[in-house]
Amino acid sequence: MLVVVWRITERCNLGCDFCAYSRALGRSRQNAETEEVRRFGRLLQEFRQVTGRRVLMSWLGGEPLLWPQLTELSEYFTTELGLALSTTTNGTALGSPSISRLLANHFSELTVSIDGLAEFHDHVRHAPGLFAALRENVHRFAALHAGTLLRANTVLMRGNIADYPALGRELAGWGFRELTFNQLGGNDRPEFFPENRLLPSQIETFAAVLPPLRAEMAARGVTVRGSAAYLHRLEATARGERLPMPDCAPGQRFLFIDEHGVVSPCSFTTAGYGVPIAEIRDLADLQALPERFATLRRAQCLAPCLDCHSTQVFEKFQSNS
Repeated sequence: MLVVVWRITERCNLGCDFCAYSRALGRSRQNAETEEVRRFGRLLQEFRQVTGRRVLMSWLGGEPLLWPQLTELSEYFTTELGLALSTTTNGTALGSPSISRLLANHFSELTVSIDGLAEFHDHVRHAPGLFAALRENVHRFAALHAGTLLRANTVLMRGNIADYPALGRELAGWGFRELTFNQLGGNDRPEFFPENRLLPSQIETFAAVLPPLRAEMAARGVTVRGSAAYLHRLEATARGERLPMPDCAPGQRFLFIDEHGVVSPCSFTTAGYGVPIAEIRDLADLQALPERFATLRRAQCLAPCLDCHSTQVFEKFQSNS
């Protein structure tokens, strides 16, 4: 499978303390260019037809459900192009019947960002009552639309990691079928990171409670993702240890595209290895991207590759292998 994550908007309606797209920040709020999204989608359709590989397009933001072209292009990608869709959302739009129908009819996966139990989640996102609203709306969506894989993703930080088992039990009751997690990073909001980054002792405790939590959740039909390699990445970050990646096979299984239409092996390497999708004119150009990225990497190994933080490289979506 080829996974393509496209950050299609910088807009967001929440003021999350840890996020670079917080509404509280004065920054650009650009949307992806509609016709370029359509054109690149057609190349992905051709890629799927020629190679037989499944293509999963994942809309990212900002808050992707605020994207003005969300309905038009989501329907186009699934109905006209036959591509699979997913998205990651803060969930504020899930109470909208039209958004709920769109997600149910056109998205195979839906990831909702939930960063702790009610008090913590609402506080860190500056959204009183959001947790309760999410509980109601996710529960309703899960009951009505069992065909969409529901996943909850949590940003682990100093103030919420101890509550993760309790959060998992809560979310299992909402209808989520998968639980995933990231650790707080320092790139988005460097002013927030020092006092909220994970401690090595917290990662050690988390690694110990995770196996019984996996077993408990599996008995309830919920999979907790994140491989041993992924836990090692969390531990190394907490200890300030670098994990270089000699070869991530760039572009072979994963592509990242930003709101400016620049495609790269991951979101950390856009500045050094990014290629404007305007230069990807046909299937041959698309299929040549992995070698193009590899050539760029051989010419200059970027700093992010000397301490890789790309979650897909460290098997975030594997289980406990």
